[in-house]
Amino acid sequence: MTLQHIQAIAFDLDGTLVDSLPDLIAAANAMRHHLGLEPLLHDRIRDHVGDGIASLVHRAITDEREGQAEHQQWEDGFQFFVNYYRQHLTVHSTVYPGVISALNLFKALKLPLAVITNKSQRLALPLLEELGLAEDFSLILGGDSLTEKKPSAMPLLHACQVMGVAPEALLMVGDSANDVLAARAAGSPCVLVSYGYGAADQLQADIVVDSLEALYPMLKPGAPG
Repeated sequence: MTLQHIQAIAFDLDGTLVDSLPDLIAAANAMRHHLGLEPLLHDRIRDHVGDGIASLVHRAITDEREGQAEHQQWEDGFQFFVNYYRQHLTVHSTVYPGVISALNLFKALKLPLAVITNKSQRLALPLLEELGLAEDFSLILGGDSLTEKKPSAMPLLHACQVMGVAPEALLMVGDSANDVLAARAAGSPCVLVSYGYGAADQLQADIVVDSLEALYPMLKPGAPG
């Protein structure tokens, strides 16, 4: 598949650009300890990631995907989680291999780059700054930047408006069902990375790649159709 018509690229953050899971797990279990709860297995917390911190706190307290914690317990847990996580954003989090070189390749093609994440803006921006990635992006949208987040089309359509491209010319790159659903709703093509937190091979993306660098040959002028 050729992507030569693409004029801008939007990336998910957690599981796509950055492996932030170790610090999210640490924050979730620190919160559970604060609330007098036993720690969860890492795989359980991994399954709860993907819809923003507010949802993660509910899920980490109840250990249920659709769980809803009691309001006061959730408020206490949410405040603790955010404060703890903000202070430990990049203790163990790392940029995935190939991401920095791929971003440089995309910029060489003069493609504007955005981040569209369900992580709140007040956490996403410092995470990108601490890992040296923030300046690579002309737009960073968190899950609380607009009135709706992925899987809504709103963040992608907003990014298109800001960057001056049509939805079909914006490539959404992520690792989860939320990324696919948001792209489909916006009318944008979607690529998933195989190394992320979602089951990429089970989702209906246009393309699945093992590294972001693999996209470059599809994007550059003269790519084979």
